[in-house]
Amino acid sequence: MMKALLTIGLMALLVLACGSGDTAAPMNADAGIGKGEQLFAMNCVLCHGKDGKLGFNGAKDLTASTLTKAEMIAIVTNGKAPTMMPYKNMFTAKEIDTVVDYVRTLGKRK
Repeated sequence: MMKALLTIGLMALLVLACGSGDTAAPMNADAGIGKGEQLFAMNCVLCHGKDGKLGFNGAKDLTASTLTKAEMIAIVTNGKAPTMMPYKNMFTAKEIDTVVDYVRTLGKRK
């Protein structure tokens, strides 16, 4: 179990290291495209999948979530033991908000 978590952590760091570092992408209000989608792609796809349904290593199907926006923000901010790390030291509150806004569009897509 510990080896799997270490592997996932290293993969997440690799994904972060490969990011462009350009955080000034414009936000597109159309279907949640923009900064939230970029952050999701760089940090969440590994476990949740591009469509939010993957569920790798116990990750939840985000499209079936019944959580409120505030509850989702709390989970992204503080993590969910033992598998999801907290993002409060990686993302600003605004970035967490944009990721959550994007995630909330996943269940509405066809």
